[in-house]
Amino acid sequence: MYNSRTKTDLIIEVWEKLDCESVGAKEIVAIEEAIHKNFGDGALESPMIIARILADEGAELRHAEIMELDAERRLESPYAAMFRNILKFSDFKQALVSIRQLENLRRKFVAEKDREGLRLVRETAIKGKRRAQMIAKNEKVAAPKRTEKQEIADWFTIWLQNPEVFESWVALRQKSPDFNKSFGISITADEP
Repeated sequence: MYNSRTKTDLIIEVWEKLDCESVGAKEIVAIEEAIHKNFGDGALESPMIIARILADEGAELRHAEIMELDAERRLESPYAAMFRNILKFSDFKQALVSIRQLENLRRKFVAEKDREGLRLVRETAIKGKRRAQMIAKNEKVAAPKRTEKQEIADWFTIWLQNPEVFESWVALRQKSPDFNKSFGISITADEP
């Protein structure tokens, strides 16, 4: 029925075939159904992501409907409570707690062979890394805070690359002369 090879192309193709003046909940649901049929459960995106793709293509959005649908979807997710407010990194201690919580979830999902849970853990960590990098690159933010956020982004990178060694690495990193010179602090964050 559809010719698209990528999810983004399919989103746009379905929208174009719907031939609607604006996009709201009904249109997003139709797009979700097409994604599910063509790419399976794992390919589904949040209504907000679909809406963003369509807005970039020039679609007029019915924001209230889309936000309500997105909120409903988040409440439906069995993972929602596990990931709610997990990303906090206003300082090193919070970042360490967040990464440790992600690691606890990762271990749980590995033990349960839960691929969707593992995907969400990785996606959340990447989101944390990107947010920290965004702050680190923002010249309106004070230089010491930018340096701190880049360090936190590096922590997420190390954890994403090799979560099993992260605890040892971060302990050594905090004791390193470079870390102490840059930040002049010692961090201790108890296991959650």
